[in-house]
Amino acid sequence: MKRRTLMKAFAAALLASSVHATGAMAEGTIRVGASAPKTGPLAGGSAVTYWPAIQLWVHDVNERGGIDVGGTKMKVELVEYDDRTSNEEAIKNIQRLATVDKVDFIIPPYGTGINLATAPLIAKYGYPHIAVTAVTDGVDEFAQRWPNSFWTLGTSTAFATTLVDLLKGMRDKGLINDKIAVVNVADAFGIELANAGKPAFKEAGFDIVYETSYPLTQQDFSPIIQAAKAAAPDSFVAFSYPGDTFGLTKEATIADLPVKAYYVGVATAFPAFAGANGPAAEGVLGAGGVDANSPAIKDFITRHTEVTGQAPDFWASSVQYASLEVLEQAITRAGSLDKQAVVDQVHNGEFDTVMGHWTFDGNIIRKFWTVGQWQGGVFHGVASTGIGGEVSPVVKSGWK
Repeated sequence: MKRRTLMKAFAAALLASSVHATGAMAEGTIRVGASAPKTGPLAGGSAVTYWPAIQLWVHDVNERGGIDVGGTKMKVELVEYDDRTSNEEAIKNIQRLATVDKVDFIIPPYGTGINLATAPLIAKYGYPHIAVTAVTDGVDEFAQRWPNSFWTLGTSTAFATTLVDLLKGMRDKGLINDKIAVVNVADAFGIELANAGKPAFKEAGFDIVYETSYPLTQQDFSPIIQAAKAAAPDSFVAFSYPGDTFGLTKEATIADLPVKAYYVGVATAFPAFAGANGPAAEGVLGAGGVDANSPAIKDFITRHTEVTGQAPDFWASSVQYASLEVLEQAITRAGSLDKQAVVDQVHNGEFDTVMGHWTFDGNIIRKFWTVGQWQGGVFHGVASTGIGGEVSPVVKSGWK
């Protein structure tokens, strides 16, 4: 029930902060569509990472007078739908945005599985598909299959192997031993990371003493934590989505899970994670991260909080905003709302974003954050694929 209450709180924050399209769209505006969860298991995640970043971008663009399109400033109006964390509903929404609302551009949805489910339809209608909240090893294949698609957040193998390398480094320093528990949510994100991570852990000499998967709708995480505790690992790794990230950590705290390295997936980077767990969050590792000392990130956090009324996460919020900066700059360089012209600009352009300088290599951003850790109340990036600004990981020293 507490988990449901937390997810309802996320949804309430979304409803309070989201931008709604009302009435007929004014002439001289750019119509942008978005479909993502407002209800269902992923609503809490999109309420933090997806919708507020879009709200901030729309605000920033319109405060500047709009996007320069061939010398004319055009403001942005947003058409948005709830996909209810359903692939089928997301496909219906994209179809409606393209054929009924006839939007000029579509912001790709939230979640790996939903991005992959809607990618063929987005490609059919020729929209640039700058995916953010999708982590998959198929990015090179998908970029060839759908040349309009671009992938910004990383690959499953990179997320898994950099975590393995990080834990291996801690083990080699004598900070942890080789016993590890590995669990995952049975959704595209969790399955891919587990499939990449478990062989890598074994190859690195780790002994997986407990492993299991669980459905996206899982409510009770006590059995998983109790079984892991009985196996006596030094490290616990969960490739998890927001609801389970919170649920697993709550149970780990209750059980006083005696591990020296504790990793959970999506939503570890949320400010609400530290708020919900208090001192227990200190030392928790998770997916993503930022260079918390970057002036651009500090400014983004301040503006995001002021405009949306809530702080961004310390990972994909800034990437979501950066993807919209790319879209805006590509439209201006194309000088029109022609979708293919904008796709071509994304293919070939260089972009200045809140994440720094971006250039797509084969439709993919190759440098990205992979592991972060709560240290002193901030979720610092501790591993990446070459971004720079990482801090050293520390041992998890209890839950109290």
